[in-house]
Amino acid sequence: MLGIGWALRRVIRSSEDFFLSGRSIPAWIAGLAFISANLGAQEVIGMAASGAKYGIMTSHFYWVGAMPAMVFVGLFMMPFYYGSRARSVPEYLKLRFDEKTRALNAITFAVMTIFSSGISMYALPKLFQLLLGWSFHGSIVLSAVIVLIYIFLGGLTSAIYNEVLQFFLIVLGFLPLVLLGLKDVGGWSGLTAKLATVATNAGFEPGAWTHSWKYMDSPSHNPMGMEWFGLVMGLGFALSFGYWCTDFLVVQRAMAAGSMTAARRTPLIAAVPKMLMPALVILPGMLAIGLHASRGGFLPIGADGQPNYNLAIPMMLGHYLPSGLLGLGLTALMASFMSGMAGNVTAFNSVWTYDIYQTHIRPGQTDGHYLRVGHAATVFGILASVVAAYSATRFNNILDMLQLVFSFVNGPLFATFLLGMFWRRTTSHGAFYGLLTGTITAALHYGLTLPHGATPGIHGGFLGAVLHTYPSEMALNFWTALFAWTGCFVATLVISLLTKRTKSDDELRGLVHSLTPRQRDGDMPWYKRPVTLAVAILVVSTLLNVIFW
Repeated sequence: MLGIGWALRRVIRSSEDFFLSGRSIPAWIAGLAFISANLGAQEVIGMAASGAKYGIMTSHFYWVGAMPAMVFVGLFMMPFYYGSRARSVPEYLKLRFDEKTRALNAITFAVMTIFSSGISMYALPKLFQLLLGWSFHGSIVLSAVIVLIYIFLGGLTSAIYNEVLQFFLIVLGFLPLVLLGLKDVGGWSGLTAKLATVATNAGFEPGAWTHSWKYMDSPSHNPMGMEWFGLVMGLGFALSFGYWCTDFLVVQRAMAAGSMTAARRTPLIAAVPKMLMPALVILPGMLAIGLHASRGGFLPIGADGQPNYNLAIPMMLGHYLPSGLLGLGLTALMASFMSGMAGNVTAFNSVWTYDIYQTHIRPGQTDGHYLRVGHAATVFGILASVVAAYSATRFNNILDMLQLVFSFVNGPLFATFLLGMFWRRTTSHGAFYGLLTGTITAALHYGLTLPHGATPGIHGGFLGAVLHTYPSEMALNFWTALFAWTGCFVATLVISLLTKRTKSDDELRGLVHSLTPRQRDGDMPWYKRPVTLAVAILVVSTLLNVIFW
């Protein structure tokens, strides 16, 4: 990883090289980086934790909460991002609306990336502390220094090529764990029998941990505490589209592609391995909770009296892998950590430099000056992530915390993008105050509700009155995102109708769907066209939902 950063330092001659790889990355490299940037320790550890806590319903984060949105961003949104030549998502908002909307999104996104990077930073040291006896604080410092060096030297290009390497390390590291675990419990049928015990002990039907849709008729019938409508609208729409379509962390990888066609294909290429990832990241958690129920005490008990789900992967690694394979598994986890953290830090330094510093603090400086600011922002982002890492200790499932952060930022932001890209009448005042309304709505909903078994505070209910109690933290997150999206959508719609447009149709060409020429794939063979790939992805993901119904 450090070698890649050192080798690429010579090609970083401008700020565009550092922040956007000079827009020269091939589609398949960008596609693997697109998925790997999302495959950080927060997903590997968090999805396994959710697999233990919620069972196969966690697959909804992939087959419902990713596939449709990844298809949508590839077919419909990348033409706006790439065609506008915007250097970041906030800069697109500036082109479409105005400077204040850009500034609001840049600030909230910068804060979100710090928390997200901090979650990744927390996960790996916790693992090393458990399996190797290393100091938690020392592990944080060591891992932060490694990421800092290779991003500082090679910028986004270094992060992208490291993410491709890390993707293969993750697959090679976790595949033996899954195969050994399944063999030990007697295959899928043996795991189903063990999870039936988990479900009945928790007061659910025996298949609650192994069916993704069957028990979603009522929140009381499944461990996630969700009914189908809340899941489809909260996760499948507000959170999913909000993340994949507007989060600069992943969009930045597609923006670095070498052409418009490559940019459109990037999220579609990424969707292929993404839909198969549950086998590598959710299944270990299901195996861990099955062993916990059948053998007793497999997972450590946390201070809240519940199993510490975050330790599902570490306990599985220590239990199943001999020394040689354990080294490979730890390497895979280190790769996932580096991938997630590097992705967030490269997104943070771009947004800070372009959308905050260059625009509001020191405009009109030389390109070399902004390149130096990008280096300084990288250092600051790493240090801030260290501070954020300690907040993750308050959650027994880091994915719960991650989805909470997304519900505040990405939920309302997608409403702004949806109206801005497909309704030319959307005004700058409508977008700005709509975003504010959506974020405030999320805070009010979170402050007045609480997940079952939690005390008012960081987990919700901090406004003093608890108007509703949700069955789980994840249910609270989904509904927070849906309330935030709805608040932003309604406010943006109403305010836009009451205010005047500040941009003409000519200024909006290339930024609004009805004013943008349709993309032509020319003489490209039908099987290489983005639309063909998109249809295949939706068909396969639908079949997976049916198989695990």
